[in-house]
Amino acid sequence: MAYKDIMVYLDPTGDAQNRLRLAVSIALAHGARLIGVDASSDAAFIGPWGDRALHIGPEFEAAVEEAGLVGHFVNGDEGPPGGGKYAHCVDLIIASRPEGEARALIRSEIPDGALIAAGAPMLILPQDWRPAPVGENIVIAWNASREATRAVHDAMPLLVKAKKVTIFTFSARPSALRPASDMLADHLQRHGVVAQISDWTNTGDITALEALFASLDTQDADLIVAGAFGHSRLFESLFGGVSLDLMRQPTAPILMSH
Repeated sequence: MAYKDIMVYLDPTGDAQNRLRLAVSIALAHGARLIGVDASSDAAFIGPWGDRALHIGPEFEAAVEEAGLVGHFVNGDEGPPGGGKYAHCVDLIIASRPEGEARALIRSEIPDGALIAAGAPMLILPQDWRPAPVGENIVIAWNASREATRAVHDAMPLLVKAKKVTIFTFSARPSALRPASDMLADHLQRHGVVAQISDWTNTGDITALEALFASLDTQDADLIVAGAFGHSRLFESLFGGVSLDLMRQPTAPILMSH
């Protein structure tokens, strides 16, 4: 089980180079074709960022050639905005969560709108993410929903390679999701994935997101797998509506499926 077509959104920000390096490493690990999509906004080509925006394509092609990968670059004039037609025919999309000045340099539909429209899982990197292992210690944010289930299956190529997998639940009653967690752990075992379960009961003292990062079982996670659903920039998923906050958290990459 592997990703065979991977798409990465690129832009003139400094984060894009690290995003491209990660995309190349994942493509190499899975024997995948890599598709680079220029996600620059019109504003990115004006002013001090213009030169960087013009070099996105050549830098992508140089990285692909150096790695010995099969690759294709999609510029802003090729097809729908954000490489829409390619997003329907890939196994994984890699993007960032831009904030501050970077937000104006990247097309507005990325990553939120692209995730909703693509139908493919998206690996979203925090702003200012620096190269580090991704997928060695995975936490599944589990609520037994359709969206969470879809995310688990979409993440399977990473889960089977992980060194540690934790199923994290957050429920109003003690161990309310334990039966569903046990079933998921059993299913993962069929794929050769050994997962531990971490239950957190909602006492009203902290949010689901705070609990996720406070748990000793999940503190060293380098990837969070979670479902997402909603419209545009509004995501209503993980434990009843915190996945937008999860996307904005500053530490760990997150793989989401809609």
